[in-house]
Amino acid sequence: MRLAIIGGGWAGMAAAVRAAHLGAQVSVFEAARTLGGRARALAVPHQGHTLALDNGQHILIGAYRDTLALMAQVGVSPRQALLPLPLGLPFPDGGGLQTPRWAASAPPSLALLVAMLGARGWAWGDRLGLLRQSLRWRAQGFACAPEATVADVCAGLPRRAMDELIEPLCVSALNLPAAQASGALFLRVLRDALLSEGAQGWAASTLLLPLRDLSALLPDAAAQWLRGHGGSVHARCRVRQAQRLGQGWRLLTDTGEIEADRLVWAGPPHTAANVLGDAVPAPWRARAEGLDHTAITTVYAHAPGARLPSPLLALRHGPAQFVFDRGQLQANEPAAQGVLAFVISASVGEREALQARVLAQAQAELGLTLTALRTVTDKRATFACTPGLQRPGAAVAPGLWAAGDWVDGPYPATLEGAVRSGREAARLALA
Repeated sequence: MRLAIIGGGWAGMAAAVRAAHLGAQVSVFEAARTLGGRARALAVPHQGHTLALDNGQHILIGAYRDTLALMAQVGVSPRQALLPLPLGLPFPDGGGLQTPRWAASAPPSLALLVAMLGARGWAWGDRLGLLRQSLRWRAQGFACAPEATVADVCAGLPRRAMDELIEPLCVSALNLPAAQASGALFLRVLRDALLSEGAQGWAASTLLLPLRDLSALLPDAAAQWLRGHGGSVHARCRVRQAQRLGQGWRLLTDTGEIEADRLVWAGPPHTAANVLGDAVPAPWRARAEGLDHTAITTVYAHAPGARLPSPLLALRHGPAQFVFDRGQLQANEPAAQGVLAFVISASVGEREALQARVLAQAQAELGLTLTALRTVTDKRATFACTPGLQRPGAAVAPGLWAAGDWVDGPYPATLEGAVRSGREAARLALA
C-alpha cells in the first residue's frame, strides 16, 4: 500500500510512523524546510551562535500517552528529552499552587489537594471552594452541556481560584479565556490529567518541559525512523495539486509527480481545498474553512545572568501569562543562558507593541531589564475551542483522510491531539 502524507508536522509524522509500522510504503511531503508544523525549531542568531529555539513554547503532561509512546518508538527517550515538574503554577512572588517534591509521585488528585492546602495567599474559603468544585466535577463524570463555557462550569468558584488556577490552565490548554472556551474540552483535559494513568512512570498531571527544540523532540527523529523503515520524507517540497487517479492519487509536487494508493491531508484546514480540489466534499470543506483561529505570541528576550527560581513561572499582569527559562531547559547550551521565553496565549495586537509590553512586564514582575531577541506571532496557532464547535472529521472522502489537532477528537489543539489524530488517520487509511 502506497500512502502519501501531505504535511510534516506532528500529526503527519505520527501518521507516517503508524502507517510504516503497519506495513505501508510511506512518503511525506512538507513545504517548509523544517519539520514540525506549528511546533518546530527556530534558528535565532545570538552572541555569534545560532541558538535553537522554537516557533512557540509547548508543554506536555504525563497523560500524553500516545505522544510519549511515539517518542520512545522513534528512539527519543522521554526521560532524557523532557524535564518533569510537579503539578503547579507558581508566580514570581511565591504565590500560586505548587506541589511539593515529596508529593510529585502521588496520585494527581492527591497532589492537587496538597497543592491547594499549601497555596500561599489562599484563604481557607478559596481552598474549600476549589475542593468542592473538584468533587462536583468528578461526581458528574467531568461532563457538561455542549454549549457551556469554562466560566459556566466554574460558576461559584472563589475569585482567587479562577485567577490563579482556572484562567491560566484554560488559556494554556485551549488558548481562550474562560468566558469563551469550551467547558466540555476543558473538563476532558482535567479528567485525563487528574484521573487517567500517566506514561513513562510519570503521574498524569506531571508537567513535562522539552529539553531540546521541538523539531528534534519528535519530527526529526520520526523522519529518521521512517527512512530506516523504507519510507521517504521530502522537506521543502510543496504539493501543488492532488488529483484522483482511478482508485488512487497523483500528486504534482515541486520536484515532479508521484502516485499513491491512499492520501492523508496533514496540512492546515483552510488550505485543503486549494490542493485537493473537488475531492473535498462541500460539508467537510465548510467545517474546515469555518474554523476560527486564535493567535499565540512568543517573545524571546535576554539579559546576562538572568535566571528564574523555576523553569516555568505563571505571570499575573499580562500580556504574557507564562515565562520559561530557556537557560535551565538548555543547560548545556552557553548561548541559551539568560534567555527567557514569554508566552502570550490568545494574543491580540501588533507584534512590536506586544514585545514592548512584555519587556515592561518583565521589569515590573521579575525585576529584569531584558533585550528582545526574537518575537514570533502565529496568527493561526490553534483553532478556537468554543462551546459546541463542530470540527471536520478524519474521513474526508474515499481514499482520503485528514490528520491534525483541528480534526474532530476529544482534545483541544495540543501535541497529544495532533499525535492521536495522525495515528488514527493512518489506521483508517490502511484498514
